[in-house]
Amino acid sequence: MDGFGKIFLPVDLRTTFVHSAVVSDIPNNQSDPVSAESKDQAVHMISKSQLYMLALASAVVTANAYYIHPIISLVAEDFGIGPALIGAVPALNQIALALGIFFLLPLGDRLGNAKLAGWFSAAQFGGVLVMALAGNFIWFVIGSTLLGLFTITPYLIPAYVSKRTDPEQMSHAIALLTTGVILGILIARLGAGIVGEYIGWRNVYYIASSLMLIFAIALPKIMRQPKAKSVSTPQMSYGALLASTLPLASTHKHVVLSGVIQGLNFGIFLSVWLGIGLHLPTIGYGSDIVGYLTILSIINLASTPLLGRWTDRVGARRARMLMACIQTVGVALLFATAGNVLLLIIPLMILNIVGPTIDVAGRSTFLIEAPEIRTRLMTIYVTLMFIGGGFASWAGTAVYAAAGWNGTASLALFMSSLVLGFSIMENRKNQD
Repeated sequence: MDGFGKIFLPVDLRTTFVHSAVVSDIPNNQSDPVSAESKDQAVHMISKSQLYMLALASAVVTANAYYIHPIISLVAEDFGIGPALIGAVPALNQIALALGIFFLLPLGDRLGNAKLAGWFSAAQFGGVLVMALAGNFIWFVIGSTLLGLFTITPYLIPAYVSKRTDPEQMSHAIALLTTGVILGILIARLGAGIVGEYIGWRNVYYIASSLMLIFAIALPKIMRQPKAKSVSTPQMSYGALLASTLPLASTHKHVVLSGVIQGLNFGIFLSVWLGIGLHLPTIGYGSDIVGYLTILSIINLASTPLLGRWTDRVGARRARMLMACIQTVGVALLFATAGNVLLLIIPLMILNIVGPTIDVAGRSTFLIEAPEIRTRLMTIYVTLMFIGGGFASWAGTAVYAAAGWNGTASLALFMSSLVLGFSIMENRKNQD
């Protein structure tokens, strides 16, 4: 996720991607060496079948963060804790993910995205298994936090694909990956709601760990790595690579702003769905109904690729601004849905369509930068995204505990207003 995914992804593409251009982007000094992977990108373009397999992989590796949404009340009841405390699970998961993104994702520019995808998927498997076996709430939180720390693969995949895709089709390709992320969220919330209701929440995580084990083995094969060419420039050390990330943030301020916007956008998504998971049982619905509501997300499987092409045509910043306007209207409608599940469908449909498009547009503003820095730019963007998601997760459960559904809707409207304001500001700045 996005998340989402939200996992969530790219634009405003004005460059032509040929081998000579890639080589010309390589710096002559040794301060930011280019990986062999990025030098080979123009030769090894991604195939359609490989892209679809990576979209499926994105679904599986993203889903783990979203199983908790429909079963959050079941987990809280089983461990004997309240709504405010259970919010620690998604909150620490998202904050740990932000830390993992910042400290581990930059390695993609040094070691290669394919190798890291296999390692981190195996680590995700371990975190999910700890959650399934947890004998008390502390161990469940530890497993969820470890899972968050190593959920890096969904952000390695877009960087890998961006280096092997024609820039004029970049938004479409990344939108397909976003569709995979959406599919993962859909299956996670629908499946977890049904499985949790009828055969217990632990079985959700046993199934998830089995899927992660399969893809931990398969991903390095799907992300076929071309044999590295010898390069005369030495690789950056891990410390130098990490230290280079913050200077990149200062020279690419639009990436920072896009990350802040997406952090708020992701926060809306998480706070609303956690609120739904806590609210519906209080008005007589089970966790399976929360899962059934996620069927609405199926519209994203068709809308996101189409809106990705639309984003290519109108420009990333303008597309994001327009989607933010629509999102604010959808969030405002949440106030009228406190006791009516059918009415809730309307704002959820709106949020399901516009939320991923805001993310696609945001990523598209920087995945056209020099290939050798894209993974670190993704690091900046996604770190901010999950910092926002982490605080919104805890705030979402806290405001629900204090003010019920209207508290959830008020928090979402506040964040949506900020998304709209920042999007308008960035669009105007880019036009000046």
